[in-house]
Amino acid sequence: MPKAIHDPNPTPNCHNCRHYYVTWDMHKPHGCKVLAFKSQYLPHVHVHKTSGQPCQLFSPKKPRR
Repeated sequence: MPKAIHDPNPTPNCHNCRHYYVTWDMHKPHGCKVLAFKSQYLPHVHVHKTSGQPCQLFSPKKPRR
Protein backbone atom coordinates (compact mmCIF):
# COMPACT_ATOMS: atom_id res chain seq x y z
CA MET A 1 0.00 0.00 0.00
CA PRO A 2 1.48 3.41 -0.93
CA LYS A 3 2.18 5.88 1.84
CA ALA A 4 0.31 9.16 1.90
CA ILE A 5 2.40 12.07 0.71
CA HIS A 6 2.28 15.09 3.01
CA ASP A 7 1.63 18.24 1.00
CA PRO A 8 3.06 21.31 2.78
CA ASN A 9 0.67 23.59 0.85
CA PRO A 10 -2.65 21.73 0.71
CA THR A 11 -5.34 22.93 -1.65
CA PRO A 12 -7.82 25.12 0.24
CA ASN A 13 -11.25 23.58 0.72
CA CYS A 14 -13.81 26.11 -0.52
CA HIS A 15 -16.49 24.65 1.73
CA ASN A 16 -14.42 25.83 4.71
CA CYS A 17 -13.80 29.34 3.32
CA ARG A 18 -15.78 32.33 4.53
CA HIS A 19 -15.98 33.73 0.97
CA TYR A 20 -17.58 30.65 -0.60
CA TYR A 21 -21.32 30.57 -1.26
CA VAL A 22 -23.84 28.42 -3.12
CA THR A 23 -25.65 30.26 -5.91
CA TRP A 24 -29.14 29.76 -7.29
CA ASP A 25 -27.76 29.40 -10.83
CA MET A 26 -28.07 25.74 -11.90
CA HIS A 27 -25.23 26.06 -14.40
CA LYS A 28 -22.87 27.91 -12.04
CA PRO A 29 -23.69 26.67 -8.52
CA HIS A 30 -20.45 27.74 -6.78
CA GLY A 31 -19.46 31.32 -5.99
CA CYS A 32 -16.66 33.33 -4.41
CA LYS A 33 -17.60 36.65 -2.81
CA VAL A 34 -14.08 38.08 -2.62
CA LEU A 35 -13.23 37.31 -6.27
CA ALA A 36 -16.78 38.17 -7.38
CA PHE A 37 -17.48 35.25 -9.70
CA LYS A 38 -19.67 32.18 -10.08
CA SER A 39 -18.44 28.91 -11.56
CA GLN A 40 -19.49 25.42 -12.56
CA TYR A 41 -16.58 24.14 -10.45
CA LEU A 42 -15.44 24.96 -6.93
CA PRO A 43 -13.71 28.37 -6.94
CA HIS A 44 -10.30 26.97 -5.92
CA VAL A 45 -10.35 24.75 -9.04
CA HIS A 46 -11.13 27.74 -11.27
CA VAL A 47 -8.40 29.83 -9.62
CA HIS A 48 -5.84 27.05 -10.02
CA LYS A 49 -6.77 26.53 -13.70
CA THR A 50 -6.43 30.22 -14.56
CA SER A 51 -3.43 31.21 -12.43
CA GLY A 52 -1.61 27.94 -11.86
CA GLN A 53 -1.42 28.71 -8.12
CA PRO A 54 -3.60 27.74 -5.18
CA CYS A 55 -6.10 30.33 -3.99
CA GLN A 56 -4.30 33.10 -2.09
CA LEU A 57 -7.48 34.59 -0.62
CA PHE A 58 -8.67 31.56 1.37
CA SER A 59 -9.96 32.63 4.77
CA PRO A 60 -11.25 29.95 7.17
CA LYS A 61 -14.78 30.23 8.47
CA LYS A 62 -15.30 31.10 12.11
CA PRO A 63 -16.15 27.99 14.13
CA ARG A 64 -19.81 27.54 14.98
CA ARG A 65 -20.77 27.57 18.60
